[in-house]
Amino acid sequence: MLATQADRVMALGEWEERWQEDRIGFHQFHVHPMLESNIDKVLAGRKAVRFFFPLCGKAVDMKWLADQGHAVVGVEIAEKAIKQFFEDSSMTYSEKPVPAIPGAKLYKGKERDVSIYQCDLFTFSSSVGGQFGAIWDRGSLVAINPGDREKYASLIISLMAKDCRYLLDTLLYNPELYKGPPFFVPNEQVHSLFGKSCELELVQSEDALTDKQKAWDLDFLSETIHLITLKST
Repeated sequence: MLATQADRVMALGEWEERWQEDRIGFHQFHVHPMLESNIDKVLAGRKAVRFFFPLCGKAVDMKWLADQGHAVVGVEIAEKAIKQFFEDSSMTYSEKPVPAIPGAKLYKGKERDVSIYQCDLFTFSSSVGGQFGAIWDRGSLVAINPGDREKYASLIISLMAKDCRYLLDTLLYNPELYKGPPFFVPNEQVHSLFGKSCELELVQSEDALTDKQKAWDLDFLSETIHLITLKST
């Protein structure tokens, strides 16, 4: 099954084009219900947690968490998405270059603790942005090219502080019926990517098939949430 999409490649420019042309069916206008229902597991009683959002788009989840007093750091390639996030959130922001990443910019909210780096995710690192107490991965692992998943997992693990709680959202469907993105990521691969250095707990799995996915010719779609934590050494 994995082989079906193994060679599929989306260039960064294609994602930018989708934003420019408003082909952003992946954007959600409300806080993701699976984040809301699992937030207590992620916070584990902690206050003012530093959250990382890989490939954040203009996710309203960022403002929702910042409104609760958490710090949010996102990475996004599309400048339009970043500016729309701040406009939609009625936030003013500063903009400055990131010396460590040529061509990158850092957008920082003034009213809330939200910072978004405009760059290729794979140029971001803990030396640029530090480590995080929580990660919300709603559409990132399912969006990156399947061939980059090992590299992606290494990056995410390197960004996890010792107490980090990483909430990962993946999709299960028949990849022979739809080429992606979003891509099919089976639970077995989640375990092979993260299982060596992390504990994994399957916390939620829901039928997510809507008319939109039926139009992709899919006959089933499951949305699955794993809670991932570093193994204690």
